Amino acid sequence: MAQALANPDLISLAAGFVDQQTLPVEPVRTAIETILKDEVTACQALQYGTTAGDEPLRQAILAMTLEADGIAADSRAPTVDQVVLTAGSNQLLHLVAETLLDPGDIVICASPSYFVFLGILGYLGARAVGVDVDAEGMLPGRLEQTLEQLERQGDRDRIKAVYLVPYSDNPAGITMSAKRGEEILEIVCRWSGDQRIHLIADEAYRSLQYEGENVPSIRSLDHDGQTVIVAGTFSKSFSPGMRVGWGILPAELVDSLLDQKGNIDFGSPFFNQRVMREVVSSALYGDHIEKIRAAYQEKRDTLLAAASDHLAMIKGVKWQPPTGGLYVWLELPGEVNTGPGGTLMAAAINAGVLYVPGEYCFPSEGEGVRYNYIRLSYGVQSVERIEQGIEALARAIQKTLV
Repeated sequence: MAQALANPDLISLAAGFVDQQTLPVEPVRTAIETILKDEVTACQALQYGTTAGDEPLRQAILAMTLEADGIAADSRAPTVDQVVLTAGSNQLLHLVAETLLDPGDIVICASPSYFVFLGILGYLGARAVGVDVDAEGMLPGRLEQTLEQLERQGDRDRIKAVYLVPYSDNPAGITMSAKRGEEILEIVCRWSGDQRIHLIADEAYRSLQYEGENVPSIRSLDHDGQTVIVAGTFSKSFSPGMRVGWGILPAELVDSLLDQKGNIDFGSPFFNQRVMREVVSSALYGDHIEKIRAAYQEKRDTLLAAASDHLAMIKGVKWQPPTGGLYVWLELPGEVNTGPGGTLMAAAINAGVLYVPGEYCFPSEGEGVRYNYIRLSYGVQSVERIEQGIEALARAIQKTLV
């Protein structure tokens, strides 16, 4: 980010920002006008809310989730009391980590994984242990081997959670198949003894799927509802400035997490929640989702076409086309160090393009850090600048390989 600020002409394919041109100005204006036109409604929106958040919005989020998973609102489904609203999904992830973990506890993560969550774990003194992935996500066999190794090391009681980004994974762009999700959940449940191991499903990009079949949430496979924690957000699907996220929690965790949250903020910004209630309860949200899916799909296709034109001929450069989300994960030849201390970063900046070094996305334990990957984001740039950025990146890679 410092590089982007210091070099304003850089084409940044780094930050996971949303498209400036598709921010929902009119839907938000309409929602705010609806809230403020009645004094009673306006004063309610400007008052404190509850720690758990606006109940009608929580009901709406739960209903959307159950509908997406094809689940009836019956006795097996989570209730609104298990839904908590937060200031974005990152706050939910932090609260979950604070609730579950003591220093030295272990969270098993995909390798690569969302680097902000890895930062949360490091801040809390927890250990992130990486498990390798393929085109469908975390490898069940490798997960089993990792659990066995940790048990041999005497660390079984320190294992508290497995963390996944099942839809259009940040950074790798992988969408986990339903079968793979079921296999991972079965392993987690089997290894849970007197002390439960939770599975954290970070579903930030679920709404940004552009093709392929709908994959039900891993939460829908959790038949007793006590293992899977879902983190969701409107930041990518609507507006990051609204800072409204949510969690769907096992019932036994709700009180502990709300205790943590009450000590922090007495409840996330209530006015923002009321705006999102108006948006979600009308056609505004569905219309906006369709708009941004079309915009991001065009940008994704532009980046992939540019990669085929400029990167495919460079030996050792590989990528997997994502079916949604905002990211393409690029593998480079093993001898290329993409980090801030490597030669590619300087060459890319000189060529006019910026990326996220992949080394930030690997847990320090387990599979280990790899230095020849980069994350590219197509969310914020125009199609023209995406094409220019990939062409510039190709020149920088070729210069590094000479």
